[in-house]
Amino acid sequence: MSEVFEGYERQYCELSANLSRKCNSAAALSDHAEQKQLKFLEIKAGIDDADVLIRKMDLDARSLQPSVKAVLLAKLREYKSDLNQLKREFKRVASPNANQASREELLESGNADVHSASAEHRERMAMSVERLNESSDRIMESRRTILETEELGISILQDLHQQRETLLHSHNKLHEVDDAIDKSKKVLTAMSRRMTKHKWIIGSTIGALIFVVLLILYFKLFHS
Repeated sequence: MSEVFEGYERQYCELSANLSRKCNSAAALSDHAEQKQLKFLEIKAGIDDADVLIRKMDLDARSLQPSVKAVLLAKLREYKSDLNQLKREFKRVASPNANQASREELLESGNADVHSASAEHRERMAMSVERLNESSDRIMESRRTILETEELGISILQDLHQQRETLLHSHNKLHEVDDAIDKSKKVLTAMSRRMTKHKWIIGSTIGALIFVVLLILYFKLFHS
């Protein structure tokens, strides 16, 4: 459900209950014309505010998905009916044709019915406010869950980032080790080549020395 719609709905329920109480109190002000006129102005302003809230709820509901929109528009029809009832009640109370007898009849014979209707109206509004509060609690709980999930996700991402940095560092170290091994292989290969070369040189030198020694012996034997 739309949080914007719920905010308007909560305001309307509170305003409707307040207007109902003001209509009842205005009906009892039979001998206080000035106070009654002020009360009528307050009620008229409140009804105008209620009309604005109804229009805002209608606009918000129609901007939502069809499944949600259908539910909200059904609720909105109830609020429109409730507001029309308040307007009729205000028109009846503020009517200049109302005489003393009708007021006395309202205050006496019809007083019980008016209070009964007001009590039912207030009870309905109270239930609506209670449902709104429960919805708000559920929304707050959902927000807490989302925040906790977001914090957990951030923590996991940070851990993954640290692991990635560790892996990259290890990868770089492996490259360094590979480079060192390649250099060592090159050095060993060069040393092996030099040793082979030295072996040939030493072998050649020894062969030449042996040849010289044999040649000297040969001359000594045949010229002595």
